[in-house]
Amino acid sequence: MLYAIIATDAANSLEKRLSVRPAHVERLKQLQAEGRIVLAGPHPAVDSNDPGEAGFTGSLIVAEFASLADAQAWAKADPYVAAGVYAEVVIKPFKQVLP
Repeated sequence: MLYAIIATDAANSLEKRLSVRPAHVERLKQLQAEGRIVLAGPHPAVDSNDPGEAGFTGSLIVAEFASLADAQAWAKADPYVAAGVYAEVVIKPFKQVLP
């Protein structure tokens, strides 16, 4: 089943985000290689694809997991969680309608 992982960044976490981004992206690439990722990306803090120093307010990942517990375990092990980038992570079942 698909799950939406909706994360909210902690205040002033841009430096932490940038420092662990390679490890975070590597985990996403693994999901992609397994054909399990639908989409993933950050929420810019301003109306721009490159928000610069404004940074980001969080992230959205939609991916396939065997269960909600598996999605929760995967999200809990994210480098952004360990580094304190995310202040909150919500995981919900997701039903893709389009495309």
